[in-house]
Amino acid sequence: MAKREILEFPDERLRNVAAPIDTFDAELQTLIDDMIETMYDARGIGLAATQVDVHRRLIVIDVSEDQSQPLVLVNPEYTPIGEAQEPMQEGCLSIPEYYAEVPRYLKVRLNAQDRNGEAYELEAEGLLAHCIQHENDHLEGKLFVDYLSPLKRDRVMKKMQKRHKLQEA
Repeated sequence: MAKREILEFPDERLRNVAAPIDTFDAELQTLIDDMIETMYDARGIGLAATQVDVHRRLIVIDVSEDQSQPLVLVNPEYTPIGEAQEPMQEGCLSIPEYYAEVPRYLKVRLNAQDRNGEAYELEAEGLLAHCIQHENDHLEGKLFVDYLSPLKRDRVMKKMQKRHKLQEA
């Protein structure tokens, strides 16, 4: 396993739409393991392949308190269960040190494949439902800052550009 570099906003590669996965080979297994290690190392609860510059429909999530229950979502699709939404504070490994309230559906039905290509379905609510929606947005080239006002989004972009300049110095 190896940690991978996480792309940071405003990197345009985060805007790429991910392609479906149809081959469940050793390369995919390595990517899954690397993503789980990268997510844990960055102290995140979710990571989309797009964030590590692999534009394939793959997400890893672990909302357990002790990070012992990683979920692998290959080719995930979700549908809301009901219309109820609730704002929840979101952060993102691609936008470090910035948080904002984003409304998401309270409950979703997820259809995905596991790391071996086996189809599964689950109903999620609360933090897991929120995380599924956030990470799925990444696969569509969308970031949580896209839900913010243009003024707030511009402020985040300037903060991230300043951060990158300081890192380069």
